[in-house]
Amino acid sequence: MLLTHALLLLPDFLLIVCGFLVCRFTGLDRSVWGAAERLVYWLLFPVLLFTSIVRTPIDPASSLGLGLAGLAVVGAGVVLAAALRAWPGVDARRQSSGAQVAFRFNSYVALALAERIGGSAGVAWIALLVALCVPLCNLGAVWSLARHGGQPLLRELAHNPLILSTVAGLVANLAGLRLPQTADTVLGRIGAAALPLGLMAVGAGLQWGGLRQAPGLAAALLGIRHAVLPLLGLGLGIALALPTGQAQMLAAFAALPTASSCYVLAARMGGDGPYVAGLVTVSTLLGMLSVPLTLTLFDQLR
Repeated sequence: MLLTHALLLLPDFLLIVCGFLVCRFTGLDRSVWGAAERLVYWLLFPVLLFTSIVRTPIDPASSLGLGLAGLAVVGAGVVLAAALRAWPGVDARRQSSGAQVAFRFNSYVALALAERIGGSAGVAWIALLVALCVPLCNLGAVWSLARHGGQPLLRELAHNPLILSTVAGLVANLAGLRLPQTADTVLGRIGAAALPLGLMAVGAGLQWGGLRQAPGLAAALLGIRHAVLPLLGLGLGIALALPTGQAQMLAAFAALPTASSCYVLAARMGGDGPYVAGLVTVSTLLGMLSVPLTLTLFDQLR
């Protein structure tokens, strides 16, 4: 069972490895992948979210429990990461920079995984979690870094393409909008490019080092991300009696590696960029273990 789930993630992991190798050992260096990340973030990924939601029927009443559970998972991560600031000897700047790693999630991996195990319905459920949880994640991350300066929170939320495209898709879906065949085909092909390019961009952004300065804090943050939150996601799926498909998506969502953009936010807001880059790299690798383990445990519990 564990091997089955691990093999499910193998193509995505190999795309990440491919991005790492291409960036490090060819002329397609960070300058190229920086542009690729912007393309995925501002165009390809939003189009994928929008079309996936529009195509899949959504019943708000049946998805309420999933949405609340997703918010509870992220909220618990925010609270636990903030509590680490009270640890004796913890550097406030590193804690403020790295706290976001404990509760943010990699949307590229989320969508690739959802499509692989749940099809279009899985993508729609993950898109709903993205719509609800990205604002909370951004709020928690910016709040943690705010003491070191940063951009206005409301403006960042209002300009987030993931939030805007997901909200637009939900509105269009609930209004009964159906795209013309030509538009649906074109947008579908644009969105299809998001997952492979996005996963390769994750690999291109991996960085080592930086964690030696505070290994205890790093272990605590990664423990929240890859142990505490997956168990919480499993527990909430059972406690709320979610449908099997939704409970599986929630479990996978709770076990995801952290967002690769954590580094960008930390560096932009005056945080400890190298430390966060190391956390993101280790979390990406741990996610390739935590997701299969969590899904295996889900199968056994169900």
